[in-house]
Amino acid sequence: MAESASSGQASAVPDVLGLDLDCVFCGINPGRVSAAAAAHFANPRNDFWRLLHDAGFTPRLYAPAEQFGLLELGLGLTNAAYRTTPGSGDLRRGDFDGARLAGLAQELRPRAIAFVGKEAYRGAFGERPALGPQARSLGDTALYVLPSTSPANAAVPYAERLRWFRALRVWLELEQREAVRAVLVDAGGRVLLLSWENSGGRWWITPGGGMLPGETEEAALHCELLEEAGLAEFEIGSLVFERTHVIPWGEHLVRQHERYYLVRVDSLAVEPTIDLAEESVTGHRWWTLDELDATDERIAPPQLAGLVRSL
Repeated sequence: MAESASSGQASAVPDVLGLDLDCVFCGINPGRVSAAAAAHFANPRNDFWRLLHDAGFTPRLYAPAEQFGLLELGLGLTNAAYRTTPGSGDLRRGDFDGARLAGLAQELRPRAIAFVGKEAYRGAFGERPALGPQARSLGDTALYVLPSTSPANAAVPYAERLRWFRALRVWLELEQREAVRAVLVDAGGRVLLLSWENSGGRWWITPGGGMLPGETEEAALHCELLEEAGLAEFEIGSLVFERTHVIPWGEHLVRQHERYYLVRVDSLAVEPTIDLAEESVTGHRWWTLDELDATDERIAPPQLAGLVRSL
């Protein structure tokens, strides 16, 4: 039995989860038919399994009882709320556990969580989404919202729901992107971070960005630091960190490989040479190590404080 981390309430329908899945489909909660079958989307009038096959996620039509076979295809299943109800309208706010989903993302690292219905997403995060990719993410796990497959959503034609399932499948096909970034440190040991914001919140990120085809790391980093900080003359130091992570990027997910180089300056009055608002950058700040250690704000990469301390 699956169990909610916050409420301790067991679910009548087991989670279908594993490490590093391509996508975890998240329903709203178990209905009575699913609870009786101990299987997700078990109501024969629910179109989930048919949509999954018609969109190309499964090679044939799976029955709800075959749900654990999805793991071999890189897919998983869970619910935003564990309590069984006659209908989703019977759920209470306390039934939803967004922290459990965040823990799932951190521990199991799925590429994406796809919410089957807007109400599943709204219950978890307290905000009404549009269909499709979401600006919010759970760490490196991207979020997507599909139309509900419930028979209660019969007003939305099957063809329209299938269109969104097919769009999800395309979105999950990763594009590769190379990026270079600077750990820019001044004489006082402070590090420069840029404030990057979207509807999912704010992150503090190091200066840098994606590389153009054929562009060298040196050329890309000089261009980025001139545009984002007004820094024209500098020497690129040693490679100090490297990571690969998945990020939402327009209509696709991007697997971004980032290389971080140390750049030291005595001091710098930050004066961008382009309008960074078009890139969702809303400001900058020099951070001390103590401030990095103490902050509750989101820093990318999360290891930055330890990295700067080791330099």
